[in-house]
Amino acid sequence: MKTLHFASLALSLSLVLSPLAAKEVSLIEDGLTLHANLETAGADWQQGPFVLMTHGTLAHGEMELMQGLQAALKDRGIGSLSLTLSLGLDKRRGMYDCAQPHRHRHEDALKEIGGWLTWLQSQGLTRPLILLGHSRGGNQAARFALAHPEAALSHLVLIAPQTWTETGTADDYQQRFGKPLPPLLDRASQMRDAGQADALLEGVDFLYCPATQASAAAILSYYGPDPAMDTPGLLPGLKVPVLVVAGSQDQVVQGLTAEVQPLVDGQQVQLLELDGADHFFRDLYIEDIADAVQALVSGD
Repeated sequence: MKTLHFASLALSLSLVLSPLAAKEVSLIEDGLTLHANLETAGADWQQGPFVLMTHGTLAHGEMELMQGLQAALKDRGIGSLSLTLSLGLDKRRGMYDCAQPHRHRHEDALKEIGGWLTWLQSQGLTRPLILLGHSRGGNQAARFALAHPEAALSHLVLIAPQTWTETGTADDYQQRFGKPLPPLLDRASQMRDAGQADALLEGVDFLYCPATQASAAAILSYYGPDPAMDTPGLLPGLKVPVLVVAGSQDQVVQGLTAEVQPLVDGQQVQLLELDGADHFFRDLYIEDIADAVQALVSGD
């Protein structure tokens, strides 16, 4: 098994023992404490199938979907780690507080995914794992796999992964905030070109946060032209088999099935559309996803 090494990561383990909940574990990166929930399936979980999970925009590892999936996977004998991205904040839990300045970038997640993979291997994980991402986390998971083909991954499971077009991003911003996106991008670009990429813009509308603070670098990372934000476009370049899960009633990531279907070959790329599911796959849809993961593990 090949192990990723991230020199800036100083790993430390913190376990909160509870018979009723997943164990909380932590690692320290560049002075920030990161949290994740570890759900083991037996005393020898390091030798069994395992899933590393990451969440969507400004969310966290204890979202209903993530908690439900961890429980359903455990019922099937599959361990999991559901991480909470720091988004630049120490000991972050829960949804991102919009009062906090946004200095994080979309691509920052890749380093933290790698850090947790390294941590799992340091705990004795002996077989390639499944990397699972929801929504924006699906894009970040796919980008991690592209950037690190040496990583010990058996499969990717991308649940309603984000899609992207430049016009679609601008239209969504206009609809959400009632103002055009290009002037904000122009302002952020000018600041970057002037060597002020880390400087904060005040009173800007950013992601789900109106009238907040965000750095020029953050604005350009999340909103700037970047074809890699379109997850279906990444699939042909992946070396690891991929399962894409789509909800027929998803109003957040629309048209996913139509984009992915031409790429499906039943081996490298598989597609599971769940009839009636929205973006968050509540209730029995979680069981359907867990069944699909179990099928990947068993090779069915």
